[in-house]
Amino acid sequence: MEIDEIIGEPLSRPLNLPTKSAIYVWGYNQSGQTGRKGEERQLRIPKQLPPELFGCPAGSNARWLDISCGREHTAAVASDGSLFTWGANEFGQLGDGTEEGRKHPKKVDQLQTEFVKSVSCGAHCTAAIAEPRENDGTILTSRLWVWGQNQGSDFPRLFWGAFTPNTIIRQVSCGAVHVVALSEEGLLQSWGYNEYGQLGRGFTCEGLQGAHLITAFARFLDEPPELVRIAQVSCGEYHTAAITEKGEVYTWGLGNMGQLGHCSVQSGDKELIPRRVVALDGTFIKDVACGGVHTCALTSTGALYAWGGGQSGQLGLGPQTHIFSINANDSSAFFRNIPALVVPNGVQLVACGHCHTLISMRDGRIRGWGYNSYGQAANKKSTYAWDPSPVDWCVGEVRKVAAGGGHSAVLTDACSLKELCEFKLANSITPLNASEIEDIAVRAGSDSLARLCERLREQFINSGGEHDDEDDIMSGKN
Repeated sequence: MEIDEIIGEPLSRPLNLPTKSAIYVWGYNQSGQTGRKGEERQLRIPKQLPPELFGCPAGSNARWLDISCGREHTAAVASDGSLFTWGANEFGQLGDGTEEGRKHPKKVDQLQTEFVKSVSCGAHCTAAIAEPRENDGTILTSRLWVWGQNQGSDFPRLFWGAFTPNTIIRQVSCGAVHVVALSEEGLLQSWGYNEYGQLGRGFTCEGLQGAHLITAFARFLDEPPELVRIAQVSCGEYHTAAITEKGEVYTWGLGNMGQLGHCSVQSGDKELIPRRVVALDGTFIKDVACGGVHTCALTSTGALYAWGGGQSGQLGLGPQTHIFSINANDSSAFFRNIPALVVPNGVQLVACGHCHTLISMRDGRIRGWGYNSYGQAANKKSTYAWDPSPVDWCVGEVRKVAAGGGHSAVLTDACSLKELCEFKLANSITPLNASEIEDIAVRAGSDSLARLCERLREQFINSGGEHDDEDDIMSGKN
């Protein structure tokens, strides 16, 4: 059999195999945020979204560049710079000019003149970084587009805010009711609501606030705040975290559940300006992710720290038999305000949802923990996953993980012939041929494909040999 027969397409350059990637989505699906056309219920098995679902050539492009999950909507960036959105739309967060939800991905037409590079979904809004398609390359530009709740439009609109026009935007992150954008120069601007100090301005206030630069960072409490250069930012529900170029973590906003990582907060249950997390001194942090009331930080060596609310297991520190509390005298409080080591090494990527956490390990495995009523955190059927638990239904090299209100998503790539074959075989698995394909996978050293077959066989046996909805998913039915 020829290579092109295995992967399903001709290869013009056999020694330079094309790269392919896939989107897997699973979890809560009431608003169609998993891209599923079937009945409205949870999807406990990660489902690969087929190219046909995107209804246009971009759906079959070589790669997907980015994905993000909001509370009940999802957005993905294709390799040609097209942006697709689907799910809930009551605040116009899908960017199609309507407030009608949609259960299938659709290209955001208003951004067709832009090459979208990344996307961030908040609870009910969306923001994207893009550059004009008609660009001769002489001007470096990455512009910010926003839409949805509190963003002034149901269509994407160009937004500079407190930045000067033509400022290069490095990153944007959306929270429940606030947004923070990062410039190439390491400056932050924030806008939205500020009732808990999540905008980092040194005070709280009522009502929608316009964009302002964040200029005061408290590295030491006994010294005047200073301006630091930021490398990455993440918005939680009502709190924010950022990493400096030196790998230091700053947090601000609501801290009532310990989500800021400080021994104590300076203004009741709030921190009004960015304050350094001193417990991580001497540890270089390369990535930070904020959830509903918890925060995770990933070190340059692959260690994962977590802090904040853990009532649903989202900290990954075990069940309630291992009590941790912000107040030593309150044994019923199930949260911690000091970063705790959850995974000592091997973590490559992290994402925090409202009440669950996902990580990708360097060995290619995905693990999750936290609230799991819809299967968003782990394969096992339980309301809570207290410890890092496997999500073993995805094939390919993991490039991005995303977590939303009650659903999750992963981007995987296939760069080698082996991975391309895995992709092809994964799309052909049924409960009847799973054993045969698993045998091939084991002999070929295709661990992820073997695990997928094993899980499918277990599902088939546990269901009494009858095809249930999850079996239909794995056999390619919608």
